[in-house]
Amino acid sequence: MARVLTPRAEDFPRWYQDLIAKAKLADNGPVRGTMVIRPAGYAIWERMQAEMDDRIKAAGAENAYFPLFIPESYLKREAEHVEGFSPELAVVTHGGGKQLAEPVVVRPTSETVIGEFMAKWIDSYRDLPLLLNQWANVVRWELRPRVFLRTSEFLWQEGHTAHATREDARAYARKILHEAYEDLMVSVLGIPVVVGLKTARERFAGATATYTCEGMMGDGKALQLGTSHELGQNFAKAFDISYSSAEGGREHAWTTSWGTSTRMLGGLIMCHGDDNGLRVPPRLAPTQAYVMVVKDGDGVTEAAAKLRDALRDADVRVALDDRTDTPFGRRAVDAELRGYPVRVEVGPRDLAAGNAVVVRRTDGSKAPTPVADVVGAVLAALDADQRALHDQALAFRESRTVDVATLDEALEAATTGWARVPWSAVGVDGEAKANAQGVTVRCLVRADGTVPDTEDEPDLITILARAY
Repeated sequence: MARVLTPRAEDFPRWYQDLIAKAKLADNGPVRGTMVIRPAGYAIWERMQAEMDDRIKAAGAENAYFPLFIPESYLKREAEHVEGFSPELAVVTHGGGKQLAEPVVVRPTSETVIGEFMAKWIDSYRDLPLLLNQWANVVRWELRPRVFLRTSEFLWQEGHTAHATREDARAYARKILHEAYEDLMVSVLGIPVVVGLKTARERFAGATATYTCEGMMGDGKALQLGTSHELGQNFAKAFDISYSSAEGGREHAWTTSWGTSTRMLGGLIMCHGDDNGLRVPPRLAPTQAYVMVVKDGDGVTEAAAKLRDALRDADVRVALDDRTDTPFGRRAVDAELRGYPVRVEVGPRDLAAGNAVVVRRTDGSKAPTPVADVVGAVLAALDADQRALHDQALAFRESRTVDVATLDEALEAATTGWARVPWSAVGVDGEAKANAQGVTVRCLVRADGTVPDTEDEPDLITILARAY
């Protein structure tokens, strides 16, 4: 395979940019910090979106849509929220050739505008819980943009819910965290994540608790892949989201919000990609099997088309490449870059022997396979390679994670990977010291790996790492 990407070990950031460009996943937009998602990249995002949407709906939430423009006064009604987002806001002051009576903010997130309508729609305890989700774009003015990871505009889903009790709100925030986010990342994206509680310093602006899914990338850094927040009654009081209780009193609701974004695409690239390009887990891949005509010959194209149809009939997402006017080597390199899980190569010589060649992207193996057995071989490869990608990522994470006893040891370990250290050895002061050295507390977990309710629980473990 000809070298088309900078090797990961040589320059990981350059490899990442090379892969995005050469695999035709995205391009930089005309305004600094924006991106154009190309068809190959958007097809993966659509698969992520569909899988996530199914899980969100299974959790009981319904999709809605809210405005892109939010009155500036809405954000100011929750002081901690506006303070947290002020440096990232894009504000519109003119429209229709005139100065606006009140500036409007291009949504950085929608707690405030959705809170306004929750207050309008909720009257009685019978209206609760109210479970909403929207698929949208948001704008957060980014000073150090990187495609998919940090862009001034990105695509995401954001969920917002209102509940009668704190316990119900907490249970739902965690339901989304585990049943939607963690399940998607582990079982579909093949990314093993550590799920835990953010510290007060890292908490979402205006939240009372933030839960996170953290993944290790191929250079040992951490990436926050999704968060779920308990908002307490902060937004309910700011927007008067209240209801008549069964006892006849008036109570403020308890609210949550939660979101994942196109950042997951960046995580997918950096977790599974190799020096030949992207490796897409089979359950996620828009094209799971790529049938390729190697060169013209008697019955070759017809045999390839029959294999495509047989794979489609077996519910495999399949595409046929019969562009014999383009050199096969170039097409094979492109297929490697795109990360198609399985290639089925059909050429005159193999077909004369009754075979096709099944090529697995995960390990690069090539197996001449009787044509009659190709569908079974592809199905087996897809199943095995879904597990293999997850297991490889998990083994890598464990090899780069060190258990230490002190903050100084943790800071040293964080130069090449993650450090697990007792939270009691770090604390608020230690977290500030770590941040000053470019290391962050990614999350807090209990010793048994479960998610704590508060950072004040005893015997908590924290993950320290450099992060994107």
